[in-house]
Amino acid sequence: MNEEHIILRAPSVSTRDIFLGGASPTSAGTLEARAAGMTVAVETINRRDLSELARSTDVVAIAPTIPMKLVEPLDVQAVLQPAAPSVAWGVQAVGADTSPFTGNGVVVAVLDTGIDATHPAFAGVNLIQQDFTGEGNGDQHGHGTHCAGTIFGRDVNNTRIGVARGVQKALIGKVLGANGGSSASIVNAIQWATQNGANVISMSLGIDFPGLVKQLQASGLPPELATSRALEGYRSNVQLFEKMAQFIRAGSPFFQTTILVAAAGNESRRDQRADFEIAVSPPAVSDGFVSVAALGQSGTNFSIASFSNTGAIIAGPGVTIQSAKRGGGLVSMSGTSMATPHVAGVAALWAEKLRGMGSLTPTALTARLIASGITTNMISGFDPFDVGTGMARAPQS
Repeated sequence: MNEEHIILRAPSVSTRDIFLGGASPTSAGTLEARAAGMTVAVETINRRDLSELARSTDVVAIAPTIPMKLVEPLDVQAVLQPAAPSVAWGVQAVGADTSPFTGNGVVVAVLDTGIDATHPAFAGVNLIQQDFTGEGNGDQHGHGTHCAGTIFGRDVNNTRIGVARGVQKALIGKVLGANGGSSASIVNAIQWATQNGANVISMSLGIDFPGLVKQLQASGLPPELATSRALEGYRSNVQLFEKMAQFIRAGSPFFQTTILVAAAGNESRRDQRADFEIAVSPPAVSDGFVSVAALGQSGTNFSIASFSNTGAIIAGPGVTIQSAKRGGGLVSMSGTSMATPHVAGVAALWAEKLRGMGSLTPTALTARLIASGITTNMISGFDPFDVGTGMARAPQS
């Protein structure tokens, strides 16, 4: 049976050993060259040939291409223009409105449905777009435009919506189209963003496991075998994302610091029953990714959103979030998709601070971001496993 697979290759045996837990590089320069040689290929392969391919000394990971989907926003509502200047509650909640940092000099990548580049929220931003769907650049959904607005959008209709509105350069990878996307497009987009200088990569998407099972059944497999193959694909794709994250961490000290921020997912249903909690979904669950849960307002405190998947590393504002609307103006959405760009924006602010201190590395940025989370304003009785370290916070000095 021929199937499309993603193949992650390293340029030498010793590099492969590094990422499989074996030998160490002999020098920083050697590792720099090898990390730069990471390649991603998508090839149609017969399943019977996979074992032989996996024995190749340059192959680090192999995974079948599987469908990816948008982490669909909830409770989408129109937003009226306020009578007086205002700041979106999420921007205030993470402390971006009182931070002296703006994200200036930091490069952010948004891998989503594209962007409405004509929206006033992005005036003056150098938007570098790349389409991985075959549909062409632009945003036919509005999700990517909304997420980008939260990260680095300028003020719209007297409202501050952007956490890091000093960002001057953004990489916009369109990885989800009318028919969704694939893990191959995500992996290629991550590589593209990294090679083009991204310091922070924001992703509000996930593996479409039910869609994969249906796809395999439609190809003629019985339900039991289709489910088994889907689980195999799920597991190998998580492993591939983890290996790719290792490559990025290894190369970052020599090129530019890059971290991966991803949505935990919206499959939980605490509003139906308290224990209806789903674990963080891929790719956010992969080691090397900063997974993000969604918080909402509960009076003057914060609480976990009923839909937010559990087990995330950190949390951000994700309920009734106002940001840029495709075609102009503002729109309110809810979801871990909305929480993720808040955390990505906070990461950009920390990156600016650390760069000014001369200590911007992947380890330092990840540690500062995760440690910034606070739980002091959480409602009484909250479950720490739901919120990770708590609400992400921008540096204040």
